[in-house]
Amino acid sequence: MQKIIIGSDHAGFKLKEKLKAYLLKSGFKVKDIGAYSCLRCDYPGIAYKLAKQVSSGRFKRGILICYTGIGNTIVANRVPGIRATLCYNIKTARLSREHNDSNILALGAAFVNASLAQRITGTWLRTKFSAGRHKRRLNQIRSIEKNIKKSI
Repeated sequence: MQKIIIGSDHAGFKLKEKLKAYLLKSGFKVKDIGAYSCLRCDYPGIAYKLAKQVSSGRFKRGILICYTGIGNTIVANRVPGIRATLCYNIKTARLSREHNDSNILALGAAFVNASLAQRITGTWLRTKFSAGRHKRRLNQIRSIEKNIKKSI
């Protein structure tokens, strides 16, 4: 059984709950790190916590949901080893995996309904990294990341 970690802020809570049910029905073991209601909360802490879990290898992939998906993507991509991609359609979900080996999917609840979110997520989960010329580019990203860590 594959494990996946999922998190949202208050604006993404309802979509997270629907997506979590879809994932469980699809056979995934799901770790939900909040939000646990529609009560207002701040997304940075949730996005950072999820990204750290993926970066550490505890989870291979994660899903973040907020109002636009933008804030979560910004926070998650601050964590070494994270390649969080904001996807509003199936094509970007597929390409984010094939070309970038994305390990966190970010969704914007204001722009995708539950049905589209399920299709995007399903595509993202099923799509494999195509390697080839993309592996060289991914290695370049890793090199940049290492150089940033050294300069800090």
